[in-house]
Amino acid sequence: MSAPRSCPALLIAAPASGQGKTTVTAALARLHARQGRRVRVFKCGPDFLDPMILARASGQPVYQLDLWMVGADESRRLLWEAAGAADLILIEGVMGLFDGSPSAADLARRFGVPVLAVIDGSGMAQTFGAMAHGLASYQQDLPFAGVLANKTGSVRHGEILRDCLPARLRWYGALPRSAAVELPSRHLGLVQAEELADLDARLDAAAYALAASAEAGLPAPVEFAAAATATPEPLLAGVRIGVARDAAFAFVYQANLDLLRALGAELRFFSPLSDQALPEVDSLYLPGGYPELHLAQLAGNTPMCAAIQAYQAAGKPIHAECGGMLYLLEALTDRDGQSGAMLGLLPGAATMQPRLTALALQEVEFPEGRLRGHTYHHSALDCGLQPIARGECPNYRRTAEAVYRLGRLTASYIHFYLPSNPLAAAALFRP
Repeated sequence: MSAPRSCPALLIAAPASGQGKTTVTAALARLHARQGRRVRVFKCGPDFLDPMILARASGQPVYQLDLWMVGADESRRLLWEAAGAADLILIEGVMGLFDGSPSAADLARRFGVPVLAVIDGSGMAQTFGAMAHGLASYQQDLPFAGVLANKTGSVRHGEILRDCLPARLRWYGALPRSAAVELPSRHLGLVQAEELADLDARLDAAAYALAASAEAGLPAPVEFAAAATATPEPLLAGVRIGVARDAAFAFVYQANLDLLRALGAELRFFSPLSDQALPEVDSLYLPGGYPELHLAQLAGNTPMCAAIQAYQAAGKPIHAECGGMLYLLEALTDRDGQSGAMLGLLPGAATMQPRLTALALQEVEFPEGRLRGHTYHHSALDCGLQPIARGECPNYRRTAEAVYRLGRLTASYIHFYLPSNPLAAAALFRP
């Protein structure tokens, strides 16, 4: 087995969601990248929107780390590979530091990555120190680096928060409350990076603000052990896979695309919003996204609708996840009550809801093998088709998403992490 590798690393966590983890992680990535360092960023747990921002900030693709969905061995391999090519590794946590199973704290402890706690300091003074102490002390075996204050009201406010910290906790600086650095959001999370024309200006402003409040040196190196790697068989050699990618369909793990290429497939990207025809492909991949924000354009692109309908009628493989599945339905209704006709390849319709309707890790037993992933959506589905399988949640939640199959068409709300079972993944796309 290969030798261990060392690289400075931090896991950016917080007491809760909404504290500004993504903004701070992106600001740190942009700050160090502007200083000429090679920065690799990871996202803890399932997420698509945060990695888009983090990839722009660092200039490198962003991958998931998760002890269940990705697995400890694969997470270790990803960190080891990054340590050989980076000057700094940043990992954005998920929810609150200790929330969920596995949690961001579990990941930090497993790989020995020190935690940088981001705390929203607005409306707070010395209690900031108590929160920092609690996060650092709650689990005695947790590696803990220090604290960064977010949304401070002034330079003096940041100084007050800094001075109340226990001496053993390092101060990583403060990010002021400013519209210039905030990242806008909508119902599924942050607005997609490609939709923010001023994203680079926001990232630069955040980086400058951090540089002004604290010394931007590197944290201590972390040693990452090598993990055994296996080269997958070229089960998709010569297979051309059409992957939908535009503002309506962008929720896909970079690791999924990497795996399909490693299996021998050629990926050809297309836009259901604007393209008039499908590329010459043997399989289709319709990932999740925001089809509900583009109803008129999707319904109005009748040449593309006809092309996908003819493709399915020819019995070719289609794999659709969440928003991709909604596109297959007969109709989709947005949160304002506006409906649009979709492809009609899957019987039924869906309606967007004012609140979250599902959030859970999921594992599905396909005829081809088990695949892991997660579900996260705001829509309610009415489909009379009998599912071929249902998801199982490892945390004993009642969420059990249906998986539908019509011929070679497979559809579900679940976003699958294809490297969790390369053989099953290949079977979904093999002609």
